[in-house]
Amino acid sequence: MIETIKQVSVFLENKPGRLAKVLSALAKEKVNVTALTVMDSHEHSALRLVTGDPAKTVQVLNAHGFRHAESDVLLVELKNQPGALAHVCELLANDHINIDYCYASSGGRNGKVFGVFKATNLDRAKQLLGGTANNKRPERKPLRDKRIYSGPAR
Repeated sequence: MIETIKQVSVFLENKPGRLAKVLSALAKEKVNVTALTVMDSHEHSALRLVTGDPAKTVQVLNAHGFRHAESDVLLVELKNQPGALAHVCELLANDHINIDYCYASSGGRNGKVFGVFKATNLDRAKQLLGGTANNKRPERKPLRDKRIYSGPAR
């Protein structure tokens, strides 16, 4: 399964309890979090999350006054096994699609997990990955020339 979905980014002060407050508000309203990541800077953090109900997520965030933004990302169902995430990244790289960022869910039902991808060309990435994310690896194309780098010249 591969679909374009809404990701919500929440901007938090980098203080104890801020993340818990957002996640508790969502839990209270029965919003299930599919995957999340938190990136910090010195004063602020960015919580990026994908939920089972993006519209309700935004409603809850608005009701609690949390600053947020929405963006489109790809949600890719993966087998929970070594190399599954690398395979998707290789497919995108072979087609010269840059991944701005990605993150994954923890182990899910039936051995499946989800990868969340923000890429430069979501439509092309979705087309490329459609039905192939869990299938046989394609023939690898080199991403760069094969010069051997032996260290500094003497």
